[in-house]
Order: sequence, then C-alpha cells, then structure tokens
Amino acid sequence: MAQSQGWVKRYFKAFCKGFFVAVPVAVTFLDRVACVARVEGASMQPSLNPGGSQSSDVVLLNHWKVRNFEVQRGDIVSLVSPKNPEQKIIKRVIALEGDIVRTIGHKNRYVKVPRGHIWVEGDHHGHSFDSNSFGPVSLGLLHAHATHILWPPERWQKLESVLPPERLLVQSEEE
Repeated sequence: MAQSQGWVKRYFKAFCKGFFVAVPVAVTFLDRVACVARVEGASMQPSLNPGGSQSSDVVLLNHWKVRNFEVQRGDIVSLVSPKNPEQKIIKRVIALEGDIVRTIGHKNRYVKVPRGHIWVEGDHHGHSFDSNSFGPVSLGLLHAHATHILWPPERWQKLESVLPPERLLVQSEEE
C-alpha cells in the first residue's frame, strides 16, 4: 500500500511541475506570438468567409509581426474596434500615416492619414464598419496580422497583402 502511494505522489509531483511550466509558456505564446481566431460576418468577403453565413474562416493571427507597429498597405489585420473596445475587428490596411486616401462614404471625400494612424477597410464595402465610418485608426489599437486561413481545410492558404485595385492611393508619403 505504501509503495502505491509513493507512485501516486511522484506522478502528482511530476504533473504539477509540468503544468506550472506549460501553462505560463502557453499563455505567453498565445499573448505575444500567435493565436487563432474565427472570422464572423461579411465585411471581408470574398477574401474571408466567401460562403457567407454558412461558414466561418479560422485564421492565424501573428502578434509578433505587429509588435513594432510595422504594417504594409494590403495587410489584413486584427484590431480593437475604435467604437467598442470589447470587440476585435478584422480589416485590410488601405493607407499608412501621411497617405491621402479617397474615401467611400466618409464625411470628407479625401483624408490625409495622421501620424501614428492607419486607414482600414473591409473588402466588402457595402457591409463593412471601417475607417469610412470611424476615420483613421490609431496604431495602438493593432492586435495582430492575419497571415493564414487554417479552417476550413479546403481553404488553407497564406493571406496575401494585396491592395485592391479600386483602392489605390491618391498620394502616398513615399512620393
């Protein structure tokens, strides 16, 4: 009887050591490096959720890539909603700080993106709550860069950073 209790005690001790190492490592990884998220809604169709409400894409979100706020035009990013801090939204970066963008339905026809901000839009303009509604977004609200579609399996792919041809800039800071 004493021998079986010794085995249980050793097993429990080993389990606790592993648990107390694995949990902080996993939490740190998910918070700082990458995580997965389900994309809901039609705002990013056809890039994400092309089947509409019948399916939801699951994407890989790379936190590490946006840690220095380095994003490119065309990147698909996750960010904290400027209107509801409890919600995260996923949109495409259309313009960077200093760029002049022609808006779609914003109160101003043209907007110069201020320093420390980006202009984001959904790919499905008629169904997107984006910078055309709330204006330029602070880089501080960036959460992650969406890099791959992981689910459903038939849609496995790397997400390309492509600026839609109809959303070319009026003027970029680099000119």
